[in-house]
Amino acid sequence: MARRKLRPMAEINVVPYIDVMLVLLVIFMITVPLLTQGVKVELPRADAEPVKDEAKRPLVVSVDRRGYFYITYDDDRTRRVGARELRREAEAIIATNPGIPVLVKGDRSVNYGRVVRAMVLLQAAGADSVGLLTEPGG
Repeated sequence: MARRKLRPMAEINVVPYIDVMLVLLVIFMITVPLLTQGVKVELPRADAEPVKDEAKRPLVVSVDRRGYFYITYDDDRTRRVGARELRREAEAIIATNPGIPVLVKGDRSVNYGRVVRAMVLLQAAGADSVGLLTEPGG
């Protein structure tokens, strides 16, 4: 009876690795869109430098202590607007001035939800990022 000599197998079965990769891909494809929903905000840094003169004039949305919205742009006149009018005007300003800085300043005693509402309206109007204005000296 002749004995056959067993040789080590030099192949790697990659099918299980492909299965794991596909499962991970599906998990990431499902979770990433859920993570990107919400309000995008770029918070100002404490050591921020002042805005340069050649920079575009910002669109500023204010929320007073009663929760009313005010819009200020270009001519430095501040007007009280409703939510629909804020979105419509911001959309027009952002469309004609791509890359314009968009800033929100809220009264210290205003409900946080009103400031977030203003930010959501600005994001829906096409603002890439929204900055928050604060008083210097914390």
